[in-house]
Amino acid sequence: MITRFEELDWQPTPIGDLTLRRRTEPAVGREIYEVKLGDEYLMSSLFTVAEEELAHLGLAAVEGQNLSVLVGGLGLGYTAVAALRDERVSALTVIDRLGAVIGWHERELLPASTELVRDARTSLVEDDFFAVMRADPADGHTGYDAILLDVDHSPRHQLDPTHASLYTVDGLTRLARHLAPEGVFALWSDDPPDDDFMTELEAVFDASAAHVVDFDNPVTGGVSSNTVYVGRRRG
Repeated sequence: MITRFEELDWQPTPIGDLTLRRRTEPAVGREIYEVKLGDEYLMSSLFTVAEEELAHLGLAAVEGQNLSVLVGGLGLGYTAVAALRDERVSALTVIDRLGAVIGWHERELLPASTELVRDARTSLVEDDFFAVMRADPADGHTGYDAILLDVDHSPRHQLDPTHASLYTVDGLTRLARHLAPEGVFALWSDDPPDDDFMTELEAVFDASAAHVVDFDNPVTGGVSSNTVYVGRRRG
């Protein structure tokens, strides 16, 4: 069987050429969407379990109602949509450095786009999430109840070297300033649990855990795994 690719968009960005394409995956017999940055695959709609679990596990650690949630990294939109399906969420802000990715969703090119952009709780912001976390919180901002991050491959494998400082005690401390008193930080990683990163997470947050998320891989016929880290502040 010949796999047919349809390029839906291509745009140069400061960190490489960004491509959105659609193709038929013989292993599952349906269309999937893929994003590439240069020659590197960033994400695929074939594997969305861990991205959705980032929202589920992160929000499961949050108590209360009328939650304000920040998502770092829009991607194909699965983490953001999973967060919106939690009825306690009253406001969802998604920050992505790449305006092209926001444009894909605003044009409703992706399977999750319509549910995401037509929800009045959603705000899509073009900005550098890591720079925002390094900066002081805005005056009067009471903090997010949850910050969910899915940008880099893992704390040790970043798309941009400038991201590395966030995964240190100092970087996580700066991020925690943007959380409400009992707020939660959750992070997706493509790597197995990292003991060194857990030590840094535990130095900043009062409760922390690394959850291994297993999912069936129809391409290999086996099971693949990602990691979701969760850290929670005390009031």
